[in-house]
Amino acid sequence: MARKIIIDTDPGIDDAMALFYALDSPELDVVGLTTIFGNASTETCTLNALRLLEIAGRTDIPVAVGCDRPLAMPFQGGAAFVHGADGQGNVHLPLPQIKPISRHAAQFIIDTVMKAPGEVTLVAFAPLTNLAMALLLQPEIAHYIQEIVLMGGNAFVPGNATPTAEANIWNDPEAADIVFGADCPITMMGLDVTEKIYASSDVLDRIRTFDNPKAQHIARILEYYRMFYRERVGLNGIYIHDSTTITYLLAPALFKFVNYPVRVETVGYGRGKTWPALGRSENETAWQGRREIRIGIEVDAEKAIQLELERLAR
Repeated sequence: MARKIIIDTDPGIDDAMALFYALDSPELDVVGLTTIFGNASTETCTLNALRLLEIAGRTDIPVAVGCDRPLAMPFQGGAAFVHGADGQGNVHLPLPQIKPISRHAAQFIIDTVMKAPGEVTLVAFAPLTNLAMALLLQPEIAHYIQEIVLMGGNAFVPGNATPTAEANIWNDPEAADIVFGADCPITMMGLDVTEKIYASSDVLDRIRTFDNPKAQHIARILEYYRMFYRERVGLNGIYIHDSTTITYLLAPALFKFVNYPVRVETVGYGRGKTWPALGRSENETAWQGRREIRIGIEVDAEKAIQLELERLAR
């Protein structure tokens, strides 16, 4: 039986890659998308989610609109320099023909989890505000979530939004700290592992040869993403961030993990930093009572890239 997942997303060029990867994987049953700010505004990200489902021919999947700002601060304005003003590499797709459902994303998460207790995994490519809101509205859902798998955080490496913080967590640290404190299995695929999956220019060029609408859209929007990596990062390729969550669901044996409780810094220069408690001090009271988080630290990058390419070629 396919594993039921809700994808919480802020599409986003790499979000589009990860979404299509999931839709091309019969092991996964995408039962809904929830949208959130991050790479662009919630409004823009919702339009993108609807557009991507149309491209994929999966207009049967419901889209629920989520929060339009973080829990404790204004929205910081997106990442147009990475993803384009439209979140999709400035290709300016036409308006979607389908509409989102009327329920808020947090309520959709609650309803879907409670309808199938223990069967739904939440996969987050985005700031964790929607997940935090669901946990605040109905805390007991934590006991019925199969697993939370998220792209975000940096346990042992520098950040990418600031020197200390990864972008998804930095966009709403308060929400992230709530989610990391949830009493359910959580797997964190952060920069510790995603920046070990490097797709070279030659690898990305292969996507252009795949004869299907999803791959052709990815090839088109990747031009902007690749420009960002060349000009801002100095790489002739990209890191595979969001898709790493999907690879984990399909092939967890490709990864190595460590397990620690995690807190998220919410003040000062370190705002957004994910701090694991390493158990080396008596002064770790802030982490006490928290469930251990499974943190990805190593990966067979070649096999991870090959698996994604195989699925996108379908």
